[in-house]
Amino acid sequence: MNALDSTSTRPYLIRALYEWCTDNGFTPYVAVSVDDSVQVPREYVKNNEIVLNISFDATSSLKLGNDFIEFKARFAGSAREIMVPITHVIAIYARENGQGMAFPMVAPSAAGPVSGAGTASDAGLTAPAAAASPAPAPASHSPVDVPENKIMQLVPESAPGAEDGGPDTPPEPPKSPRARPSLKRVK
Repeated sequence: MNALDSTSTRPYLIRALYEWCTDNGFTPYVAVSVDDSVQVPREYVKNNEIVLNISFDATSSLKLGNDFIEFKARFAGSAREIMVPITHVIAIYARENGQGMAFPMVAPSAAGPVSGAGTASDAGLTAPAAAASPAPAPASHSPVDVPENKIMQLVPESAPGAEDGGPDTPPEPPKSPRARPSLKRVK
């Protein structure tokens, strides 16, 4: 068996980082690229991305499989079935410190992107049962624009020395009362 015949390492790394987060008392978040193959509440999708809280307190029947992440969660009080293909997971990280791992994005499917019906805000969600939050930073690059040899690092928005402005920097999301980690491109 050669490397091309083996299974993807992505689901194994996601499970490992999920376990690391829970073992250390952190809240595991997954950033997901949304298209028609992803089953999530569309009203919380922003810029074809959604960030989901997959902690034990926010989900039930969580299954981190080799092909899909499946669970049930409450969004604004109503129970929803969530199903995310592993290939659409952009990153998994700890909410508290931003440590985690980002993955290369897959090319969009033939079905095309899905637009969000509104903006997600923490005001309409209850914690810790809230399983979604707005995407930390919208991706301004298509998968073709980001070479695979570039390193992505999760950095809290309030981190000292974080780059401000520049041609490759995506627009800043609205500031929340507490700092949330966001994906920053390391050059």
